[in-house]
Amino acid sequence: MEKYKRILLKLSGESLMGNKGYGIDENRLNDYARQIKEIAGMGVQVAIVIGGGNIFRGLTGTAQGVDRVKGDQMGMLATVINSLALASALERIETPARVYTAVRMEPVGRLYSKEAAIKTMKKGEIIIVAGGTGNPFFTTDTASALRGVELEVDVMLKGTRVDGIYTADPEKDPTAVKFDSITYDEVYERGLKIMDLTATALAKDNDLPIIVFDMDTVGNLKKVVSGEKIGTLVHN
Repeated sequence: MEKYKRILLKLSGESLMGNKGYGIDENRLNDYARQIKEIAGMGVQVAIVIGGGNIFRGLTGTAQGVDRVKGDQMGMLATVINSLALASALERIETPARVYTAVRMEPVGRLYSKEAAIKTMKKGEIIIVAGGTGNPFFTTDTASALRGVELEVDVMLKGTRVDGIYTADPEKDPTAVKFDSITYDEVYERGLKIMDLTATALAKDNDLPIIVFDMDTVGNLKKVVSGEKIGTLVHN
């Protein structure tokens, strides 16, 4: 049985690269699509936000001399490309998906609104919200927290390549210890970089729980939605 009725799934653009150095790995994309189809088949309403770092990062562009606002806009467009790719992968396996965009760009996607998005989810369709918040200087983590609060989800699931939050980067520090759960206040006090501060504050202020888990292990998404204790729960 599913524990959560409506979720916001945050996927990183970098994770879509899989074993490639750039762009989209078709195998990784299809693995994600199959996992999402599985939980949708359980009756879970699913909203998704994807980053764009596999194609372009605004801050990286700024470091190379690109104007910050234009760089962030380029990053927003990268998220649209990823969102269209995931929607296509879902449709190939007969799972209806609709792309909403934070800024108007029909016919690429419908302009996002809370009411339209919730209505679409209630019909059993996956919604993918692209374009970040539609504004520069905000990350897709902030967009995820914002959409999660707006769409009244039960939980935000942050899919990463590690299996939760640690005291230090487990890929660099073998002594790092994993948290099963942690409060937002502890995240602040320890200076843990699970998301940017804007996103963390938004989630904390609106009592939106977050589970950080390893999305790259097939089957984990279903386990999280079913209430199995994997990953790290962040809460008030």
